This record gives sequence, C-alpha cells and structure tokens, in this order.
Amino acid sequence: MRQFLIRRFFFAISALIGATLITFFLSRIAGDPRFLYAQEGGYGITQERWDALGVELGLDKPIIWQYAVWLGRIVKGDWQDSLLDRKDVLSKIKKRLPPTLKVGFLSYVFATVIGIPLGVLSAVKRGTVWDYLARAFALFGQALPVFWVGIMLILIFSVQLRWLPTGTLGEGSFSWKHYVMPTVTLGWIAAATYLRLVRSSMLEILDSEFIKLARAKGVSNNAVIWKHGFRNGLIAPLTFSSLLLTGFITGAVVTETIFSIPGLGRLAFDAINNNDFPIMVGTVLVFTAMYVFFNFVTDVLYAYIDPRIRYA
Repeated sequence: MRQFLIRRFFFAISALIGATLITFFLSRIAGDPRFLYAQEGGYGITQERWDALGVELGLDKPIIWQYAVWLGRIVKGDWQDSLLDRKDVLSKIKKRLPPTLKVGFLSYVFATVIGIPLGVLSAVKRGTVWDYLARAFALFGQALPVFWVGIMLILIFSVQLRWLPTGTLGEGSFSWKHYVMPTVTLGWIAAATYLRLVRSSMLEILDSEFIKLARAKGVSNNAVIWKHGFRNGLIAPLTFSSLLLTGFITGAVVTETIFSIPGLGRLAFDAINNNDFPIMVGTVLVFTAMYVFFNFVTDVLYAYIDPRIRYA
C-alpha cells in the first residue's frame, strides 16, 4: 500500500505540472500577454509601462525561464491580479470556493442517496412497475438539459407556487430552501447515471454463480442483495463517483448562472466573458487540483471495497 500511495502521489504531482505546462504555453500561443493589460485605465499603457510589464512577466528571458518564473509565483501564492477589478486572483477564488463546495457536496449526497437505492431496487425488481419507474427517472434525468430543469423548477416552485426562493444562497445563516433547486438541478443527471450503473452492475452480479450458491445455501435475501451483490457491484459506481464529485464542482457553471450563485463556476463564466485571463488560469488550476485529489482518493478506496484488489 505504501508503494502504491507513493506512486499515486508522484503521478498527482506530474499531472499538476502537466496542467500548468499546458495552461502556460496556451497563454503564450495566444500572443504577447502584455496585450491583456493594454486597456489599463481605458487609455492603453505607456511604453515605459509596456517595458516594465515585460520585465515583470519575465518576457525578456527564454520561454522555459518564463515558465519557471510563472510557476514559482503560483506556488508562492502570487496569482496576479484580475484584469477587471485589479483584485488578487487567489483571494477571489478563496471567496468563491465555499458556495461551490456546498452546492457540489449537497448535489453529490442527493445523487448518491437517490440514485444508488433506486438502482438496487430496479435490479432486484426487474421487470416490475418499480423497475419501469426507476428507468423512467433515469431516462428523464439524462435527457433533460440542466438549464431547462433549472428554469422549470424556478417557474413552478418560485413563480407559481412561491415555495422556494428564486436564486442566490441567502445571507447569513444556512437556509435549506436556497439549496433545494440547485441541488436537484445539478444532481438529477448524476443520480440517473448512478441508477443505470448500479442497475447494470447488480443485474450482472445477481446472475452470477456465487449468488445462486448463496441462495441455495439458505442465505437471507437481504444478505444476498447487500452483502454479496451490492458490494461486488460497487466498483463501477465508485469509479464514476470521483468524476461525479469533480464534475459537480467544475461543471456547476450553468447551475450557478441560473440561480445566481456566487461560486467558482460563475467566476469562471464571468472571466471568460470579460477575457480575464488571470482568473481563467486560476480556476483551471483549482479544478485540476480537485480532479487529481478525488481521483487519488478513489484509487485508495478500491482496496477497501473490493477484497480482490490489493496494492503492493
């Protein structure tokens, strides 16, 4: 296990370095980065400021040296300033990250609590009305666009019924009403995917010979389903769960825009619209770090869920 953890750690570091390389060289392919500052104050910049920026960004050095200088500043926490309001990028990301984490975590819980039990129920009750209802839930969850689901929820529960607030996360203390519609909007498609993965895995496991042997030996139906069937069929959903949780955090742009949530996805969307390159670079690095971290956690969990998997 120790050797595996060490290998995965170095793989994570390599992935992060690769992401910084791609981000940096794509920025250079787009042209001289000083042009991003050319509209400073709305009147352009002077020649002195142009030359000073070249020295500050290391443009008078070889490209590899420029990358080393840029990466060193990233590691030290100097992520430059936003081109729009001239505020520190890292502080803006820290401020926007908590709302995204809250919505992403709640959506993950919703998808897990709804999708996995429905998948098990659909597999165990194969061919019954419960199976058809669960499959219909999965069908609509994967077919309906996220933006349409969010708009319809606002129209029904906010405009017509007036049960839930239209958007934002509220001010001050935690209010569950502000999280209901964003959680359902973001989590429905994930719950549908969970349902289909668990159902297909459970159907394959329940038709296996060792399940038939367990039933023949008189093992209770609950033990067959949950101890022998569900645990062995959990590998595929577990693999998806790391991508799912990362997708909630990195792919919440649409949901945060619809419900006016001041999160990281909304920040990235605004940065793209405003061509705010430092913000875009910062969000890409944060998203990459999250993906690598959750992927690492998933690999470690494999050994504890499936006894057939052991790491040297």
